[in-house]
Amino acid sequence: MTRALARLGPLVALAWLTSPAMTQSLEPAARRLSLAEAVAIASGTTPAVQIAALRTDEANARVGEARGVLLPNLSVTGYQLDRTFNSRTLGIPFPSVPGAPSIPERVGPVQQFDARLHGSQALLDPAGWARIGASHRGLDVSRAEQSASGESAAQTAAIAYLRSARAVKVVDARRSDLAVADSLVEIAEAQIKAGLTPDIDGTRARTQSAAARSALLVARNQLDRARLDLARALGLDPMSPLALSDSLDGSLGGSTAPDRAEAAVALALERRPELTAEAARSRLARSSRTAIRLERLPRVEVAADYGLSGEQAPDAIATHQVGVAFSMPFMDGLRREARVDEQTALLRESEVRMRDLQQQVVADVDAALLDLASGLEQEQVATDRLRLADRELAQARERFTSGVAGNIEVVDAQSSLVRAREIDIDARFAIAVARVNLARATGVARSIH
Repeated sequence: MTRALARLGPLVALAWLTSPAMTQSLEPAARRLSLAEAVAIASGTTPAVQIAALRTDEANARVGEARGVLLPNLSVTGYQLDRTFNSRTLGIPFPSVPGAPSIPERVGPVQQFDARLHGSQALLDPAGWARIGASHRGLDVSRAEQSASGESAAQTAAIAYLRSARAVKVVDARRSDLAVADSLVEIAEAQIKAGLTPDIDGTRARTQSAAARSALLVARNQLDRARLDLARALGLDPMSPLALSDSLDGSLGGSTAPDRAEAAVALALERRPELTAEAARSRLARSSRTAIRLERLPRVEVAADYGLSGEQAPDAIATHQVGVAFSMPFMDGLRREARVDEQTALLRESEVRMRDLQQQVVADVDAALLDLASGLEQEQVATDRLRLADRELAQARERFTSGVAGNIEVVDAQSSLVRAREIDIDARFAIAVARVNLARATGVARSIH
């Protein structure tokens, strides 16, 4: 008996561990996430935003690199030399003195020790100063592009969240459809048993129930896919469970963007990071062109060194050298002129893009406002249609229960209710998406909630 209990022990433990209650307790708790939290995560930690931040760091490092041209340069050198050389390689014929030995071809070894500190400082470098300004303009471009990346990431995450919220609504609607279909099956079976309706009504009701169950399975799969897409949009582990704390009702997707066209366009022209980035590119091209032109001006630099020099380290003595260097280029094969023409073309290209981008910003705002107005109108129609479809189903069910009509009217009414629910969900989703697009169009996507 004891041995039998001992053998049953592991089986009992395995059954307990695999029970539904224990399995649910072992599964990681789903992370509850609001739309505002999703937007904050996406605009701050997604890979695209992190890459944009690193590019800003690169641009900041280039500012330091450009500034280094005007800062002091210090270096240390040292060597101990032991050298022999051929006197003929000097190119100087040494005359021989009568009665004295001639100069040998092999000279040396020659000993030399030198340890020295070198320093230099630019006194006048107009092109260097201009290149520092150009590097700052490049940093402005990177910062604006980083902001634009955050705005795009916020919009992508918000729409992914709305798709998940829509999928949740669809699953709830399909559950309600299945509940209605199952109740109609029960009514039909009761009517058949009572001899009040033919078997075709029961078959028709069971067909509707099977269709509703299939639609529910499809809706659940779409919900899982939507949550997977949401995790990817947030830069999270795709397998991490997420639970939405916001539903598709109310003012989901709202932001600080105004709903009046004039105010929205004015805010967009002021806040859109793409416009800021393009303006910075224009300034960068202009600064680079100025820096190239200033290369024609003279450059003055002071250089000095101090150290010990001698045959050996013990007998080395202190020596120094100080000098001022002046340089001014005259001709470089017209490469400088070609570089100026290149920056001029880049400047004109940026101006064309700026005009087109301004028009695109206005079009984005107008399109978002049109979609929002259309969505609000569709929501009103969908609400009325959903109310009427619900009433139609109730009346058809009452007629079928009373035996006045077959369940074909109930099936038609149920189909109308399904379509009405879909239209209502689509209208709510369209409104939320339009709000998100309006926030992105005006440059305030980070304020979406």
